[in-house]
Amino acid sequence: MQLIAMSDRGMFDRWLAVSLAVAVYGLAVVSSTCLADDVSGEDHAVVYQRVVSRAIGYLRTKGQSEDGSFSSAVGPGVTSIISAAILRHGRSPDDPFVSRSLKYIERFVKPDGGIYREGSLYRNYETCLAVMCFAEANQDGRYEKVIHAADGFLKDIQWDQGENVDHDNPGWGGGGYGKHKRPDLSNTSFLIEALKAAGNDQDSEAIQRALTFVSRCQNLESAHNTTPFGAKINDGGFYYTAAAGGTSQLGK
Repeated sequence: MQLIAMSDRGMFDRWLAVSLAVAVYGLAVVSSTCLADDVSGEDHAVVYQRVVSRAIGYLRTKGQSEDGSFSSAVGPGVTSIISAAILRHGRSPDDPFVSRSLKYIERFVKPDGGIYREGSLYRNYETCLAVMCFAEANQDGRYEKVIHAADGFLKDIQWDQGENVDHDNPGWGGGGYGKHKRPDLSNTSFLIEALKAAGNDQDSEAIQRALTFVSRCQNLESAHNTTPFGAKINDGGFYYTAAAGGTSQLGK
C-alpha cells in the first residue's frame, strides 16, 4: 500500500474510486478467493480468474469512455493505473479494449519525456503511473523509447543538484509534484516504483538518492538519518516529508 499524504488525498481518492473496480489488486481478491474456497471447495486459481474476469468485464462495459480513457477529467493517471492492472493480469496490449487506453495515454507524451496533462501540477505522479503502465505493455519493445525518455524526465525532476539541492539537504533525492514543490514521501514512493519499472536496479544512482530521502523521512535516528527530526519520536514510522523544515500530517 502506498503512503498517501493528506494533501494528496483528493486526487488519490478519485484514482482509487475507479481503480478499485479492478478488485484483483488488493485484499478483496484474497478475501474473496479464500471465502469462496472455504464455502464451495473450488480451486483458488479458478475463483481468482473468475474475480479478475468479472472486474475487467465491468471496466470493459461500464468504465471505459469512447476515447479509451477512464475518468479523463483527471488526466492520464487513472487510465494508466487501470490499464496496468488489466495488463498485469494477462490481457494483451493488442486487445482492442486495452489498445484504446494505451493510445489515450500516448496522447500525453511530451517532448521533454514526461507523460502528463498540459499544465498539470502532478507531473511526477502522472508520468510515474504511465511508465508503470507502458512497462506492462512493453512485451515487444514497442514502448522502449517512451519509457527511456520518461525515465530521463523523472530523474531530471528528482531533487538533486538540478534543483540546487546538495546531499546534506533533507530534500535530497526526493520526488516532488514536478511543478516547483518540495519533495514528499508519497511522490517519492511512486518515483521509485516507476524507476524500477523503467529498468533501474536498487544500485542505480537515482534509486539510491530516493532511498536517502525515504530514510530521512523515518522516525528513526541512524547513520542514514541524521536530521533533527530523526529522534523526535523515534518509533520507526514515517512522515510526509523531511524537506522544507519537515511536515507530518499528524501534526507532530
